[in-house]
Amino acid sequence: MGRYTVKTLGLEVVMYLAAIVFIFPVYILLNLSFRPSNDQASPVVPLTSPTIDNYVNAWNEAGLAQALLNSAIITIVSVTLTVVISSLAAYPLARVTSRLSTGVFWLILAGLLIPFQVALIPLYQTIRDLGLLGSIWSLVIFYAGLQVPFSVFLYTGFLRTLPRDYEEAASLDGAGQLRTFVSVVFPLLRPITGTVVILNAIAVWNDFLVPLLYLSGTTQQTITVALYSFVGQYVSNWPIVFAGLVISIIPVLLVYFLLQKHIIQGFAGGLKG
Repeated sequence: MGRYTVKTLGLEVVMYLAAIVFIFPVYILLNLSFRPSNDQASPVVPLTSPTIDNYVNAWNEAGLAQALLNSAIITIVSVTLTVVISSLAAYPLARVTSRLSTGVFWLILAGLLIPFQVALIPLYQTIRDLGLLGSIWSLVIFYAGLQVPFSVFLYTGFLRTLPRDYEEAASLDGAGQLRTFVSVVFPLLRPITGTVVILNAIAVWNDFLVPLLYLSGTTQQTITVALYSFVGQYVSNWPIVFAGLVISIIPVLLVYFLLQKHIIQGFAGGLKG
């Protein structure tokens, strides 16, 4: 066993300090979420009389049940579409070495250079003309299109590192390109698919601006917009806001803890690829 040295002590101190830096905001979040509304003490001061009334009020007054359901549907459907479209688009771009495929690849990547805010008004008008304003499906279409360039970039880079041996064997057995992709290639994309799912799901779940624009004035709200209803111009009920934030975090944490092993392996493998 290694000796306990001054260097080891220094590393431990640094790690403890880093842990405190990360834990402190969580402490403030939980401390305020359980704090009575009439308690004006500093957020750093520990609670003396915790209450769950903030959670009950946040759940009932903001309609968080429907908001959570809307956010879940939007996230699951849009990320699924992004994975399907991006993986199918990246496969020929990675395997066909021609000027056309290279040009198309760089054209898709150009979507990463253009901020989506630039196209907010034209996209809003298009969604309005399609009659989808106020519908959660307008967000599904928006997010599925917005995340494709970055996802194609990740899939293409990973596919170029995969050998073609399995694909050639499937071709010799008479499998077509689509069957080869579905049965042979896509299972090999599990690491990068995990990365794509994680990054896109977090971005969609936490987005606020687009749901505020497309669902404004309707009862169809996402969790971020529902929580915004507690923040007024002059008055903000912060204990209820923080209670709502905790509620919005719980689904993501549950998914993470249930799939922790697969998520870490997929993220590490995707970055390595």
